[in-house]
Amino acid sequence: MVDLDWKAKMVASEISNKSPELSNKLNVLIPMSIQLSNILSPVVSSSASSCSAYENYLRLPELKKLWQSREFPEWRNEPVLKPGLQALEITFRFVSIVLSDPRPYANAREWKRRLQSLASRQIELIAMLCEDEVEDQEAHGTAPIVDLRSSSGVLAREDSYAEVWQIPGETSTVVNRSSEASLLPRLATWHKSEDIAQKILYSVECEMRGCPYTLGVGEPNLAGKPNINYDAVCKPNELHALKRTPYDHIENHENLTLYTTHQILESWIQTAHELLNRIVERIDAKDFRKASSDCYLLENIWKLLAEIEDLHLLMDPDDFLHLKSQLQIKSTQEREAFCFRSTGLVEITKLSKELKHKVPSILGVEVDPSGGPRIQEAAMRLYSEKKGFEKIHLVQALQAIEAALKRFFFAYKQVLVVVMGSLEAKGNRVVASSNSNDSLSQIFLEPTYYPSLDAAKTFLGEFWSHERGESGKYRRRK
Repeated sequence: MVDLDWKAKMVASEISNKSPELSNKLNVLIPMSIQLSNILSPVVSSSASSCSAYENYLRLPELKKLWQSREFPEWRNEPVLKPGLQALEITFRFVSIVLSDPRPYANAREWKRRLQSLASRQIELIAMLCEDEVEDQEAHGTAPIVDLRSSSGVLAREDSYAEVWQIPGETSTVVNRSSEASLLPRLATWHKSEDIAQKILYSVECEMRGCPYTLGVGEPNLAGKPNINYDAVCKPNELHALKRTPYDHIENHENLTLYTTHQILESWIQTAHELLNRIVERIDAKDFRKASSDCYLLENIWKLLAEIEDLHLLMDPDDFLHLKSQLQIKSTQEREAFCFRSTGLVEITKLSKELKHKVPSILGVEVDPSGGPRIQEAAMRLYSEKKGFEKIHLVQALQAIEAALKRFFFAYKQVLVVVMGSLEAKGNRVVASSNSNDSLSQIFLEPTYYPSLDAAKTFLGEFWSHERGESGKYRRRK
């Protein structure tokens, strides 16, 4: 039982005036998850050899060079946006791989649906990242763009993916250029991929409407916006040079799908890592409005990662398990999950959990060394007074990240069961344990990262429930 004197410390001290029979002290039973909040499971990478094999298979060292290259030092959004654009470009390649699959038993119809949905989801997140530049005065106008009106309607001889047109009601002529290196304009001309490519192009057109520029990958661009210099930022030629795996000699078509899926996954993990760094910077700078926007972006990236992992469900069971044997993929430890071979995933998981340490500074209080409910009381004041609504948005976004993170690992375990079987999902243990002490279960079953926020909501919920009960009792007496 926790006993708090609300009359002295809360706006809700008016309780005593509204309900004379209610004690000045409110007793609430706090869930065990709050009392055990310090018992959090450490997230640990797999063995060094397993992580190294995973990175070499995906050619991650070469991919990281593309992610981390800084071609435009004045453009602050480059580290965050570039890996996302490259993930989108790899998705275009994925469409080509799936539609070129010669296996008659491959589920091409569902693959097309999933990849179109995945591309649209990525475009939505990219647009959200681009929209951030509109409000950020320091970042505004620093993106490398191609001004469509600067050529005065002259079609460059070397630009084979350009068209000239005029916006109704305007005198200026627009040269609508498309990327020369991206695969999307080519997919739009192939009979097998024309329909999915057109849907993706319209997604770009719709999602980028609120951005200061568009991608320039063949979308109509009806607003005549400047195009980002897609080829210079994304580097499609260098990216597609990494399309072959070191195990390309293995004759198994699922090798390409597994390889490409995880390249997309790792690219968005890199974006999440850069975004986490920016969240911390903005919280430290007291820019809570932008920090909350970034937090909701991060929540959506965790959801996207789960959607990418779901692509494993479309792989042919026999071919995939054969590939698993060919690549000698197996758990080396009893409690090791395959996803922990990604050091990037482990890192963003740790950084996402460590955001909990920012709550005291957001609320403007210090942690009570004696273990008192100082943070909890500050949270209750914040929720009830509603004066710092930007702070409310931020702490809500932090808890949204926690929920998305735990959903990802819960969903990953289910995918593992379906794709590899329940024995593999339980860490190769012959006897299934009922206490769920495998590394994945510990993550999504562990207590809340934000016990003070959780306790504050518990108290507020109990208070309003009590108020409703007292009001009903008063009406019945009358």
